[in-house]
Amino acid sequence: MSDEATLPRLLRRNARIMGDRPAMREKRRGIWQSASWTQYWQQVHDVALGLAAHGFARGEKLAVIGDNRPRLYAAQLAAQCLGGIAVPVYQDSIAAELVYVLDHAEVTVIVAEDQEQVDKILSLEDRLPRLRLVAYDDPLGLRQYRHRLLASFEDIAAAGRAHGAAHPDLLDQEIAGGSGDDLALLAYTSGTTGIPKGVMLSHRNLIEAARMFVAAEDVRQTDEWLCYLPMAWVGDALYSTVMSLAIGFTCNCPESPETVQRDLRELGPMAFLAPPRIWENLLTSVQVRSADASFVKRTLFDQFRRIAEKAELMRADGRELPATLRLALWIGEILIYGPLRDRLGLGRVRWAYTGGAPLGPDTFRFFRSVGINLKQIYGATELCGLAALQPDAEADPNTVGRVCPDIKVTIDRSGEVMVRSPAMFQGYYKQPDATRETMTADGWLRTGDAGFIDPRGHLVIIDRARDVGKLADGTPFAPQYLENKLKFSPFIGEAVAFGHARPFVAAMIAVNAETVGHWAERRGIVYTSFQDLSANPEVRELVREEVRKCNATLPAAARVRRFLLLNKELDADDNEVTRTRKIRRRFVTEKYDAVIQALYGGRSDVELVTDITFEDGRRSTIRSNLAIDNAEDVPALMEPAHA
Repeated sequence: MSDEATLPRLLRRNARIMGDRPAMREKRRGIWQSASWTQYWQQVHDVALGLAAHGFARGEKLAVIGDNRPRLYAAQLAAQCLGGIAVPVYQDSIAAELVYVLDHAEVTVIVAEDQEQVDKILSLEDRLPRLRLVAYDDPLGLRQYRHRLLASFEDIAAAGRAHGAAHPDLLDQEIAGGSGDDLALLAYTSGTTGIPKGVMLSHRNLIEAARMFVAAEDVRQTDEWLCYLPMAWVGDALYSTVMSLAIGFTCNCPESPETVQRDLRELGPMAFLAPPRIWENLLTSVQVRSADASFVKRTLFDQFRRIAEKAELMRADGRELPATLRLALWIGEILIYGPLRDRLGLGRVRWAYTGGAPLGPDTFRFFRSVGINLKQIYGATELCGLAALQPDAEADPNTVGRVCPDIKVTIDRSGEVMVRSPAMFQGYYKQPDATRETMTADGWLRTGDAGFIDPRGHLVIIDRARDVGKLADGTPFAPQYLENKLKFSPFIGEAVAFGHARPFVAAMIAVNAETVGHWAERRGIVYTSFQDLSANPEVRELVREEVRKCNATLPAAARVRRFLLLNKELDADDNEVTRTRKIRRRFVTEKYDAVIQALYGGRSDVELVTDITFEDGRRSTIRSNLAIDNAEDVPALMEPAHA
C-alpha cells in the first residue's frame, strides 16, 4: 500500500495514476452512471474550495445525512481536504438523536441527500446554533425553498471553481498542511448502554486498518463494491471510502434502499459485507420462496440443502467427502446452488463477511453450504471496525477468526477481550472520563466482550461481558446465542432471551411481519395490524413449534420454556434497539419489566402498555393484553405471580 498519509492524498494519487478507471458509480433512473478517479477528484476539489469560500476551516465538522450517494462521500473528503472532520449520521434518526449528535459534534455544515432530510434539519435549526450551511444533493422538491442556510451541491461546487480561480494554490496548501494524526472521522457508537459516544479516528487509524485488512484478505483493484450499508456505520467508512482509496476498486451506490437486492444482482460484486440482519433476511427470503414453490421444486431444494449442509459439516470437521457426496454436490451446483447464488446477487463473490454482531451458526452454515465464502469479521468502532477475521480455509461459526497482523489481543482475568491496535481511536470526543474507562493506561482497549483464544489461535466471542450470566442452577447463560438460534426461523424477526439468576430461559419474540403475514394470507387468516397478527392463536401455535424446533438443538437446561409474542416490532425510534439493530438490553429489561415478571410468575397473560415514537418525535401508546405460552414443561420452581 502507498505511504500517503491522509485520505485526500490517496484520492489525489488515484487521480494521478489511475485517472481513467471508474471510482464511483451511481444508479439513477435505472442506469449506472460512472465517474472516473479524475472526475471524482475534480468534484472533491471543487466542493472543498466551495466550502472554503463559505468559511469552512481546519478542525470544523461536516455532517452528511442520507442514503449512500457519491456526493455525500465526496463531501466528507472535501471537508478532510481542508483539515475538517466528517460526521456521518444515520439517515433514519429521529429528531432527538440528530440534535444530540449534531450539537455534541459541533457541526457547522451539513450535506443532506434530499428534501426529506433537509426538512428534518431545518426543523432543528433553533437547536443547532453553530450550523451555518445546509447543502443538498437531490434538488427535487427544493427549487422553491428560500432559506438563509440552504445551498445546492452545484452551487457549492460553482463557488469552489470561482474561489479556486482566485486562489489557485489554496487546496494544495491545505492538503499539504494535513498529517496522518489529524482527525478524519467522528463515528458515533450505536449506544447500546446509553447515549452515543463520538469515536475520534485519525487518517492514520483508518489507513492502518485498511492496510491490515489487505494484508489478511484478497482485495483487488478490479473489484466491484456495493455501497448500501449506513454511512454512519464505521464498516461503511472503512470499506466504501478508505479501502476504495487505498486499493482503487470501484464503489457502486444503488438507486434506493428498496432496489438494493435488484442492484446487487445486477452488479454482481466480488466482495460483500453485511451485518447479521441482512444475512437473516436473505435466508428468510430463500425459505419463503422455497415454501411457495411447487412440490417438486420444494422437494429438490430441501434434498439438496440437506446434502450441502452435510458436506459443509464434514469439511468443517476436516473429513474427506465421499465420491457419492461430491457427485450430489456437482448436480446440486447445476440445479440449486449456482442459480441461488445468482438470484441473491452473490454469484461472483470471492469473499463475504458478517460483522457487527454475532450471526447464528445455522444461518452461517447455510450460506457456506451453498457455495458462498462467508466468514466472520470482528472489530469495534474504536478499532476502525477491524481486529480479527477468518482465513478462507478456517471459516467457523463459533469463532471470529485470527487476529489481524500487527494487532494484539489478550484476555483479562474477568474474561474480557482486550485489544491493542495501530488503528486504535484517539478517544471519545469531549468525554475524557469515558475514554479513561475504555482505554487502559498502557494502551489496551476494553472491548466489553467476553471471549477466549481457542487452541487453533482463533478468537472466540461468547457475548457482551455484561450480558453473560448463569441460570439459577449454575448453567452458563449467553442470551445472544439463544436469540440467534431462534432467529434462524423465518417466522421470528427478533427475540430477547432472559435467564440470568432465573430457574429457566424465557423469551420475548417479535414475529417477522412479512413472512408471518404471508403465511397467514395463504391460510385465509384475517388480520389488520402487527398487533392483531401477533395475537392470533394460530400464529402463536406456529411460533411455539418454531421455538420447539430450536429447543431440539439445545441442551435441556438452555431451552426456552416460556415465551410471549410482542404487540410491536422492536424499534430504534423507541430506543429498544440501536440503528444497527443491536438490542439495548438494559433499557428493554426495564421497559418490559411487567412482561418478565409475568413470564416467571406463572401468569398466562399480561397487560402491556407500550410507548411508540414516530420519526418526527411524536409519541403514542399501545395498550394490549398479551398471552404467555409454554414451549416446554416449566420447572416447578416459579417466582410468585405479581398482581
